Amino acid sequence: MQRLETIKKLSEYGLVAVIRANSKEEGIKIVEAVKKGGIKALEITMTVPGALDIIKELSDIYKDDKEILIGAGTVLDPETARACILAGAKYIVSPSLNPETVKLCNRYRIAIMTGIMTVKEAVEALELGVEILKVFPGNAFGPSIISSFKGPLPQGNFMPTGGVNLDNVKDWIKAGAVAVGTGSDLTKGASTGNYDLVTETAAKFVEAVRTAR
Repeated sequence: MQRLETIKKLSEYGLVAVIRANSKEEGIKIVEAVKKGGIKALEITMTVPGALDIIKELSDIYKDDKEILIGAGTVLDPETARACILAGAKYIVSPSLNPETVKLCNRYRIAIMTGIMTVKEAVEALELGVEILKVFPGNAFGPSIISSFKGPLPQGNFMPTGGVNLDNVKDWIKAGAVAVGTGSDLTKGASTGNYDLVTETAAKFVEAVRTAR
């Protein structure tokens, strides 16, 4: 049930915060700022120093909060996926389609979103049981790619990541995206230590998704 509940919540929230940082401390601050702005699905990328420690710490902090979803991003292989799951990640996100990683997540009933760029990859992911397909990098195509995918694959749930910002997030949702992932445009305030700006931007993203729906 946990996997199904996670997928349901990700679809309901419609927004995943992609957390990249230069240190564990900065990562924690960004997470808190984003959460304060109303985003409940938090993806800690494996490019963040101490990413597994952050996932474990956050999973412990929010273990009784059924609304907050802590996930792991930039997961390239099954070994990393397993480590993230042990640390408490409720979902796994990968920039590409790795069948062995999908199989491992299926084995442990953990939701996984794999990166796809072609209809062939999308079909392969669906055949492996992937529920939400990550269109990455989204800025290589733009929102119209969602409706293009939806033509032959109306049953697919697509989540673009890469290039999603406040100016186009509504276009992505209206094009048929079940959710969007956003990182640099959301957390850019952190580069200057302005975490209030991160919170403010998060709130704007939440509202933009809500109104687009």
